[in-house]
Amino acid sequence: MTTSRTPDNVARRDLAFLCAAMVAAAIISIYFELSETLLAWTRPWEQYQLDELPGMLLFLALGLAWFAWRRMREARMALAHRIALEHDLAAALTENRRLSQSMVQMQEEERRSLARELHDELGQHLNAIKIDAVTIRNSADGANSVAARAEAIVRVVDRVHAVVRDMTRKLRPAGLDELGLSAALENCVEEWRARSPGIAVELSCDGDLESLGEATNMLVYRIVQESLTNVARHAHARRVTIGITRALTQDADALAITIADDGDGAVPCAAGAAASQHSGLGLIGMRERVEAADGHLETGNLPEGGFRVEARVPVSLP
Repeated sequence: MTTSRTPDNVARRDLAFLCAAMVAAAIISIYFELSETLLAWTRPWEQYQLDELPGMLLFLALGLAWFAWRRMREARMALAHRIALEHDLAAALTENRRLSQSMVQMQEEERRSLARELHDELGQHLNAIKIDAVTIRNSADGANSVAARAEAIVRVVDRVHAVVRDMTRKLRPAGLDELGLSAALENCVEEWRARSPGIAVELSCDGDLESLGEATNMLVYRIVQESLTNVARHAHARRVTIGITRALTQDADALAITIADDGDGAVPCAAGAAASQHSGLGLIGMRERVEAADGHLETGNLPEGGFRVEARVPVSLP
């Protein structure tokens, strides 16, 4: 059984060793009568005042003790200053994390507002234009030029409608506000399956995911979305598994997000770091989002091959 070597234990050990050495020196000095021997030895050289040597050595020892005390005091002051700076740095990092989280929330709120405006305002006007164009096309009996122009208006409006619909989906996940996180993730996975039919995607949601806050919902959705994008671009995978689990205990309420694929994995660079096809702004953005929510993100290769993204985020109720 080993004991921990704390600074107090080390100081007590050194002090005990010093006391023991002093007692041993006193016993040796008394036994051999060192003072009388030194006096007899220095009497022929009285003109050199060698008998004053013990007093000078004593003064030197006291001076060294004072010097050591001063240095220890300065070291303690420097250590206290460093600890204060570390506390200030930790507070600054906490404030920076809070500001980052607020910025993400403001960004998502702005996206939701913009998506609502695109859908409500621009979409309605495009529908009105399309209705008028269809009316002109259907009522233009024999007027081929008018019908052709109306048909061109209809095609343009359909194209603009599709662009607005895609922009709205990118700005705001479909069904997230109305149906909840699980349904939004299902819709995201279904759309991704349609775009990548050669890759099997499995999604499992466990726990209460409908009472999460707005920021947590967007965090989970963006992590899944970015992970699927990375798989489609770089992984060359055939299978992707996504697991969203909310673990509610007496001590903590946390959300575990795991995305794993059977693709190529991360290729280490020459320096030994995992600078691979999986690295880049996507993972950096995910890490910043997770850390802004006081969470933790881990990425790496799987032993059997493939790549894994695992995040654990504390749940903040709305």
